[in-house]
Amino acid sequence: MSTYDWKRQRAKLAYLALENGEVFHGYSIGANRDVVGESVFNTGMTGYQEILSDPSYSGQLVCLTAPEVGNYGVNAADMESRGFFLSGLVVNRTSDPSNWRSDESLADALVRRNVPAIAGIDCRALTATLRDRGSQKAFLCVSGEVPEGEGIARAGAWEGLEGRDYVQKVTCGERYEWDSDNRLTATYPLGGYILPPAEFAIVAYDFGVKWNILRGLRRTGMQVTVVPADTPAEDVLALKPDGVFLSNGPADPAGVLYAAKAVEKLLGRVPIMGICLGHQLLGLARGGKTYKLPFGHHGCNHPVKDLVSGRTLITSQNHNFAVDAESLDASRDEVTHISLNDQSLEGFRCRDVPAFSVQFHPEAAPGPHDANPLFESFRSLIESAE
Repeated sequence: MSTYDWKRQRAKLAYLALENGEVFHGYSIGANRDVVGESVFNTGMTGYQEILSDPSYSGQLVCLTAPEVGNYGVNAADMESRGFFLSGLVVNRTSDPSNWRSDESLADALVRRNVPAIAGIDCRALTATLRDRGSQKAFLCVSGEVPEGEGIARAGAWEGLEGRDYVQKVTCGERYEWDSDNRLTATYPLGGYILPPAEFAIVAYDFGVKWNILRGLRRTGMQVTVVPADTPAEDVLALKPDGVFLSNGPADPAGVLYAAKAVEKLLGRVPIMGICLGHQLLGLARGGKTYKLPFGHHGCNHPVKDLVSGRTLITSQNHNFAVDAESLDASRDEVTHISLNDQSLEGFRCRDVPAFSVQFHPEAAPGPHDANPLFESFRSLIESAE
């Protein structure tokens, strides 16, 4: 699909309607399918394919603040999961791909994976609305068949993400061994990566795990068995793991309390590391509470203060909910990281059992690699628990 169909672009037959009544007009660049979802914005300047294939975006209509996307296309090697999981994509402008690694254009990839998308809108204005009024329930119309008034009504009538279990939409169907022949880890991104021996056996809960997280664990000397989100704690312990990893995932942790209960049973039995949704679930398992952020943290440039080392990390993040630091028992749990944007909790460790978690993504796909050493911290936690 060419990005230079001026007649189609000028017609602006597609629109994004927010629950507050605002409507943004543009043109369709993806699948011909109308959808509802939560409208959020991502401040990353690159990494749109990783965003598209991050299962944590399930249920969301993602607005990219970068002014132009698509210039390096889409390729199989840079996928973060088995598909595109977001509800829809919102951009200002797309361009045809010009990169030797490209397999297809962004528009073609969206159509092939049945993901609707809109271009040609003022993404700065949309982002300003979301920052001022918070994340909005929204309706994306690309078919041209739904009047704007009805689109606004559909946005407002949608049930939203709060209290909903979106993990079951993205988790794996059955247990599997990650990259048992090391092909996907040693060759990414361009080959020649020398892997250390797999000295530790890890079980990773798949709440929406990204492949580069699994690569990060394997590159730290761990062999990973991935299990579905609703796997009982007893089944995990039966695998005799050296550690358990709690992955990222979509929507509200209050919608997956079965997972928090499993984590509670695992605490003290095996070392645990959690990220993103896994961090929130560890917080719930410790008796803490979670709450929804006004517009979430979505991007690869979020500053986080490491209270232990005193360093500031630039991190990759994607979440709409957070753990309330005041709800944790300070005698049992130590706050280790805070956001320098809004002072929300970004990490804590348990004082009485071998477990810690962070709200951001240490593998940073996309994003900087400041937090990569956290995988080594997990390995050290396992070694000290032996």
